[in-house]
Amino acid sequence: MIIEGQQREDRIVYEVTEIHRDETIKEFLKKRLNISSRLLTKLKKNQSILLNDHYVKYHESVKEGDIIKIVMTEEPSQFEGEDIPQEIVYQDVDLIIINKYPGIVTHPTKSHQQGTIANAAQYYLNKKGLNCRIRFVNRLDMDTSGLLIIAKNPYAHHILSEQMQDNQVEKKYTAFVEGVVEKDFDTIDAPIYRPAIESIKRVVDEKGQKSTTKYRVIERYKDATMIEVQLLTGRTHQIRVHMTHIGHPLIGDSLYGKASNLVNRQALHASYLKFFQPRYGKLVEVKGELPEDLKELQQKLR
Repeated sequence: MIIEGQQREDRIVYEVTEIHRDETIKEFLKKRLNISSRLLTKLKKNQSILLNDHYVKYHESVKEGDIIKIVMTEEPSQFEGEDIPQEIVYQDVDLIIINKYPGIVTHPTKSHQQGTIANAAQYYLNKKGLNCRIRFVNRLDMDTSGLLIIAKNPYAHHILSEQMQDNQVEKKYTAFVEGVVEKDFDTIDAPIYRPAIESIKRVVDEKGQKSTTKYRVIERYKDATMIEVQLLTGRTHQIRVHMTHIGHPLIGDSLYGKASNLVNRQALHASYLKFFQPRYGKLVEVKGELPEDLKELQQKLR
């Protein structure tokens, strides 16, 4: 069981209970903590696994009452911290969740090497006295606002990434689309394809990857609709492609639809996440409030 009061961002401390006695260290780490073979190899190389405060080989057995510590040695930070205000909506020993403002890039690129969420998060963690690398579990386009998960250690990143791949993370978005959507709810099942390596735009094509999106109507207006969207797969631009495919592109989406004088970006916000906390296994639900530009858009449409 997890020993409360001894947990840190870079350290997991666990007391072996009777149910796990006589398992090897390797069996225990894989079964109880779901640590992958790849991460096990890295931890072994760094001599990061301690049994009763002594380094041990993975083939050794554990007994009830033994204390296992996983000490995660961090590599140097890869980003320079910048004092960029952001809304932190959730944090614990393993992660932080930011409700990202629109117009800011998640991760540095050739054209945006500074002023990103990564720089803002690095500054925030440094200010807290934490030597953590920035590890994004999910990403958002520059002009999409909403919830971003950042893991504070490699274990949390591994577990949360596995949850993402296994569709155990429930992701919902709020979007404003052009036209009045007739169905109260529906599922869009249409493969998404990248027609060329240099292409930013995606299309619906049978050659593409399976892509599934569910939506439900929240509010209808004269010439627009507010919807809640749930992703069952995670393709690039999935919501934008699928809503355009059914004739309802996002308001303000100049790539898949047209620019709008009501809002100067695509009207899309990552509004809800539900997942299992990596270390404790408890269910975490987080909601991200709409930013001001989408609140204003909603009022204009009404």
